[in-house]
Amino acid sequence: MKVHETMTRDVCLVDPERSIREAAEMMAERDIGVLPVGEGDRLVGMVTDRDIVVRGVAKGCGAEAKIRDVMSPEVLYCFEDEELEDAAHHMAELKVRRLPVLNRDKRLVGIVSIGDVSHSEDAIKTGKTVAEISQPGGAHSQTSH
Repeated sequence: MKVHETMTRDVCLVDPERSIREAAEMMAERDIGVLPVGEGDRLVGMVTDRDIVVRGVAKGCGAEAKIRDVMSPEVLYCFEDEELEDAAHHMAELKVRRLPVLNRDKRLVGIVSIGDVSHSEDAIKTGKTVAEISQPGGAHSQTSH
């Protein structure tokens, strides 16, 4: 199965100069925990609900702090034509629960989550992926910034 067959296509991109309050409102309205961050047509990072709390609020940032101040600037992604199993393995290696999905022109076309994997892969593969993701560390670890 290819990533594009299970990914979420309706992805909201947020500008890094918007406030963390606006990002939190967007997440609440859509019942999501992550937003890709973009400048113009370039993906420049990801911001999660955890980023807002741990990097923002816990460190004294107010609601008007910029997304740029709390986002993870490293962009980790997969391609829409990759095998879902390969993307899941990549998520496990990176210890991330979601990956932006790009087309081969490097344009954002969706997002794939561990939930998408769980609906499309067998339980043993999904369990292994979740176990690997859940290990401490990874590129988006709160302690790495």
